Formats: sequence, C-alpha cells, structure tokens
Amino acid sequence: MLESNLSRRRVLSRLMVGIGWLTGSDRIWASTSTPKATEGPFYPEPSMRFDDADNDLVKIDSKVNEAGGEILQLSGSVLDKKGKPCPGARIEIWQCDVNGKYLHPGDNRQVDYDNGFQGFGHDITDQSGRYSFRTIVPTRYPGRTPHIHVKVIIDGKEKLTTQFYIQGHADNSRDSIYRRLSPEQASMVDMSLDKAGEAFTTSVNVVV
Repeated sequence: MLESNLSRRRVLSRLMVGIGWLTGSDRIWASTSTPKATEGPFYPEPSMRFDDADNDLVKIDSKVNEAGGEILQLSGSVLDKKGKPCPGARIEIWQCDVNGKYLHPGDNRQVDYDNGFQGFGHDITDQSGRYSFRTIVPTRYPGRTPHIHVKVIIDGKEKLTTQFYIQGHADNSRDSIYRRLSPEQASMVDMSLDKAGEAFTTSVNVVV
C-alpha cells in the first residue's frame, strides 16, 4: 500500500529543510505558509463527536476494542511565518475510519462505522509549539486519495484548514485537490511514513 521510494526532488527538499533548521535559516522555510485546503463536507460539529475527543483517536474511553487500521504516530510543530513556535494553539484532525467512513451523519453510505475509532481529535501545542496525535494511517474514501483533515485555531480564531497526504501514494496523482499543489506545497503537507515497531511515525510542521 505504501510506496517507500521517495523522489529525488522530495528528498532534496526535505534535506534542505533540515539544513535550514540546523543552521538557523529556518525563517526562509517558515515564511511560506502551509497551503490551505477545503474543509470538506464531513467536519464533525461538537454534537457529532464522541465525548472523548482527545489526541488519541485509536482508543475511546469506555470502549474495549481499539480502532482497526495501521497505527500512526503523527507529530510536529505549529509555527508562525518567522519560524517562531505557537504555544497554546488548538490543532484538530479528522479522517475516515479503516472502512472509509466518516464520523458524520452526512456520510450515509451503507458502510459500517468502526465504533472503536474516535474519528476526530484535538491537541493543544506546548511551549515549543509541539503537537502529537495517535491515529491511523489514512485510508481511501471514494474519489479521494488517503488524507487527514487538519485545522489550526489560535485565540479562538481559525488560522488554517489543510489536509495531510501519504507521500508517494499512487492515488495522489489522480486526486483533484492534491494535483493543485506545487511540488513545494506538496512537500509541506506530505507525510513520510516510517515504521517503528507495530506503528508508523511521521512529523509534519504547520506554518500559519
């Protein structure tokens, strides 16, 4: 399912980003905001969410079974355009379950929802602007490449809505939203997945 080989352009792009952080020239990278993307029709309003809406989407309080799918440890930082961390930012994610169904009444396809999957979660960035989530590797939804929806709220104001994608996934080139991204924009929202034991890990910084 996952393609392990990265393109030379993507490798060089990520290498230059890493060099920027090490040399203090990260302001050049951070001056470019994370590209926006549509919220989509299935943003779960508060009344639609489980009472447990923390940053662990794989385990719901009071539920015995964990969610199906491949576990993903997603982390990163929320930064401003000067490369400074944004502590206290609220970052939300939502995505379809392992069966490709959203936690939303509008997704009325005849597909069983995985009631062990939280579907929506949030985290508050720490003093270093760091966030983290335990979720699942995104799965296919009809007509879309696998993706995770992301929203950043600071001081009660929505600063960004975007989507994260699996780097190198075969469906990316056929996705109407992903195809609008330039290579540079794609590198900011692509998730490079690494296997760590039984889970995958990835890190994506968000610039607002």
